[in-house]
Parts: sequence; structure tokens; C-alpha cells
Amino acid sequence: MNAAMSGPTSSNHPGLAAWVAEMAAHCRPARIHWCDGSAEERTGLLAVAQAAGVLEPLDPVRRPGCWYHRSNPGDVARVEECTWICTPTADEAGPTNRWADPDETRRRLLGWLAGSMAGRTLYVVPYLMGPPGSPLARVGIELTDSVYVALSMGIMTRMGRIALDALGDDGRFNRGLHGMLDLDPAKRAIAHFPQDDAIISTGSNYGGNVLLGKKCLALRLGSWAGRREGWMAEHMLIVAITDPAGRRSHVAAAFPSACGKTNLAMLTPPARMPGWKVETIGDDIAWLRPGPDGRLWAINPENGYFGVAPGTSPATNPVAMATIARDTIFTNTGRTADGDVWWEGLGPAPVGLTDWRGRPWRPGGEPCAHPNSRFAAPMANNPMLAAAAHDPAGVPIDAIIVGGRRADTYPLVIEARDWTHGTYLASVMGSETTAAAAGVVGRVRRDPMAMLPFCGYHMGDYWDHWLATGARLTRPPRIFHVNWFRKDAAGAWLWPGFGENLRVLAWILARCQGRVDAEASPLGLRPMTGGIPLDGLGLAPERLALAQRLDRDEWRSELLDQAAWYDRIGRVPAALRTELRKATTAIG
Repeated sequence: MNAAMSGPTSSNHPGLAAWVAEMAAHCRPARIHWCDGSAEERTGLLAVAQAAGVLEPLDPVRRPGCWYHRSNPGDVARVEECTWICTPTADEAGPTNRWADPDETRRRLLGWLAGSMAGRTLYVVPYLMGPPGSPLARVGIELTDSVYVALSMGIMTRMGRIALDALGDDGRFNRGLHGMLDLDPAKRAIAHFPQDDAIISTGSNYGGNVLLGKKCLALRLGSWAGRREGWMAEHMLIVAITDPAGRRSHVAAAFPSACGKTNLAMLTPPARMPGWKVETIGDDIAWLRPGPDGRLWAINPENGYFGVAPGTSPATNPVAMATIARDTIFTNTGRTADGDVWWEGLGPAPVGLTDWRGRPWRPGGEPCAHPNSRFAAPMANNPMLAAAAHDPAGVPIDAIIVGGRRADTYPLVIEARDWTHGTYLASVMGSETTAAAAGVVGRVRRDPMAMLPFCGYHMGDYWDHWLATGARLTRPPRIFHVNWFRKDAAGAWLWPGFGENLRVLAWILARCQGRVDAEASPLGLRPMTGGIPLDGLGLAPERLALAQRLDRDEWRSELLDQAAWYDRIGRVPAALRTELRKATTAIG
């Protein structure tokens, strides 16, 4: 390889050693560093990043162990138009994915990468997705020329020696290759090769495109593997909730970005609801498998949080604020004059701010922090982290919640009649687009199970896998649809959201435990009058009634759009089309 080498190269896995040697010979780095995940290594890598201007230290008193990263202005979000599923046929990828021929794509991307790491360091990043010993845990190896990626993977995954130990001498691993290529947008691609369990990412240094254990392995390739192996990879948070009577339940929930997902994962019970406890297991991704007891069991494959900064504050998410108080990498937020970070929603803007592009900022102009600015923080920082987050067996799921950001049409909460009906509700989820994906903001699009950008195969087959999984469960979780974002005619929120969402969760859990009744509606089951507690909230019952209102004209339009959505997918399970017909008949 003719490259200086450092790190724990003691892996006896012949396939790993041969692949690293092959890629190093192709990319021609000056140095190869095998990451071991130690604290000493992290200190050294941070020094390298600081010397290269990749990271800047924040004030050690205000933000101990925290660093600031400013990305290229043209590289600030996931780029779905550059994300490819490289299956043998386009039909396998389906109409919602961008398909590319695997052989041609591999040749093209490897052509770009040939010699591209000359004079640079190639970091070999072994990482483990899932708790050690979990039947769902998987090992990945990411080769990257980005010290930012190596450091971020050390936060987001169980990285280093722990992964090599899990791999052993003959284990299976995902092959991930990332090259920055001077961030050339003309050479930007995130390509997934499901048959080869491989990923190639080029031309970007943004987290969602280059932290290959996250969306790429955990969801796109994970969903593909899950269908073949009989489990599910989902874009879901996982929380443990204990009520005042000591009843402990586990909830998984799917929401598109900027729809309150992290806030729910780290929900703080309001003072008006004493005795409740919410603990985080995962904030973004869940791997779920049918258990021998007929229930659905879930693990969080990640080890950190890659959250959106704007809107996060002590008022909206005090747990997140405590989590990011130390040992965190902030990307594209604003900078204060005294070595701290700032973003919209955090509070009054201090004097002397620098915006995410590095320019002096004045109120009234462009946002100081990029709308998709991020924090990467270790899971261990979370003061409400559940011990079960490290349990190899995972936790049994009592309820699955889906939902999106809709200003109208959808009620605050509705319960599916059964698993099939719940799969239908999740398959037609709609949400307004956000800054997490490049493109138009505010447009409503279908985002089934919040997996539209992340399902690694045909969406119709994915729904069929949901139905097949439900058929294997003798004690399936109940499924609910929520909408925290409905507005009145004047554009005001009808529901206060944030911690008060626990009131809705209380009703959901009471339904799972058989403690409250519900009434039928054309959409499903809904709370009876008084079912959602409003004591101490100061919300008029009329406002709750508006949040729960079913407008038949809105729904006639919605159902027509759902039908068009199904027609676009084409290969839709017959059971879901039947549910759509039932809803259309019920609405009238």
C-alpha cells in the first residue's frame, strides 16, 4: 500500500484486511489510521481536526469538550437527487427511489476515487450498530478521508475495538467507502448496493450523506436486509414511559424530520402531570423483530444523537439541552463572541453573533443558524437515558405512533382498528417538507412510515413486509396516528405540543392497557369526550374539539390524493387498497 499505518491493525479477518488493502491501493492515501475508539485516539483526532481548520474549540467553561464545524455552504443537507439504490433491476428499487445500474455506478464512483486521497489520511472506522450481543447487531467498516466523519462516527456508533471484537475472524461486515473529492457537487453521490452489502459516498461531508452507519446502513440497507431476514428497520424513536401507577410501556414512533421526533424521544413530563416518567431508548432509528412471545421487540442501533438545532431550547427540550452541554460537535449553527453557539429558538440573540457562513450577523436578515444545523452528541450524555438502551434483547413495543406536520385535515389522534388499518394509515402519511432534505420547504408530500427517503427497495413490497410481519405477531402493538400541528382558521396552533403531548400518550397507553373506551369514526377509533385530560392546561374543550374535527370536504380531497399516491406506487398490497376503499365509503 506504501502508506504509513497506525491504529489497531490486529484484526485477523482476512476479508477485511484484503478489502482495506485493495481500497488503499486504489485511493492512494499517504497514511492509513485504524480507529480504535479510545479516548486517547479521540484527543489526537481532535487535534488533527483543529490544526486543519475542520473543527474549532468552543469555550471550555460554557461548552466543555464541545467543538464547532462549519460545512461548505453547498453541502448542508441530504441530497435525495444524488442518492441511489443500485439493485440489478429498477423494479426492485421501486418508483420512490432513484435507481442506478450497480456495475456502471461502481465503475463511475471508483473512477472518481482513484488516487483521490493522495497526501491525505485514510481512516478505517470499524463500528457496531446495536448493543453488543444483540441478535440484530451488525458490523460496518467505513473507509473515509474525513477526520470529521471519523470523529462523528465515534459519537454516533460503538466505534473501534468493540466492533472488531464483534466481527471476529470471519464475521460479515458492511463495506462503506467515502471520499470527499473536494466536495465537488458534480461528483456527489450516495450509492447503495444491497446485494453486496456495500455503500459508496462521494463529494459530500454532510452527516446524513457520509455517516454511513446512519441512514445508509441502518435504514436503506437495513430495510432491505430486514425483509430478507424477517425483521424491520424503521425510522422510529423508542421511549419507555412509566405512569403514576408504575405501569411501564414502550412506544415506537415515526415522524419525518422537524415534526417533533427528538422532542418526543426526550419528552419532559409537564409539572401538571406528576408521577410520569419518560426515558429515551432511541431518538431516530429502531430495528424491530418478532419475539418468541408474539410481541414486537426493538433495539436502537445507534449510540448518539444527530439532531436539528434550531427550535431546540430549554423550553422545548430541556433533556436535549442537557445532552448537548458537553462533548458535542455543532455544525452550521451561529457562533457567539464568547465561544458559545446560538440558533433561532434558543432565546434572545446575543450581540456579536457570527452566522453559519462565518459572517457578522444582524437581526432581520437571513437566519443566523442554517435551518438544518445539527448537533452530534453521545447517547451517554442523556440524563433520561433508559438502561434498556443497552439491552441486547431490546424492549417489547406496546404502541406504534405515526404522524406528520399537517396544518389541517388530520386530527390530533386516531387509533387504527387493527394492524392492517394501521399499516394503511402509515402508508399514506403526509407531511410538509423541511430543511433536512434539499429542495422546496413547506410542500406536503407523502412520507409513508417516515421512510420515503430511506426505504431501500420497492415501497409496495415494503408495505407487504409490514403486513407479513403483523401476521407473525400474536400480540401486536396498537397503531396510532397523531398530528401535533393542526391550526385554526387564523393560523394558530390548536394543541400546545411539546411536553403536553404526554396527555395524548396517556390516552394511547390507556388504550393499550384496556383501561379506556374509544368511539368509532370514519377514520378509526378516537377518544371519547374527556378521554384526553385537560386539567391544569388552560385549553378550552372547544379547541380540543377543533383539533379532533373531521372535515368531510378536506377528507374527500385527501382520499383522492391518497388514491393517486397508491397509483404512483403501483404494486400496492390488496389489503391496503381495501382500507382506502373503506375510508372513501365511510367519508361519503
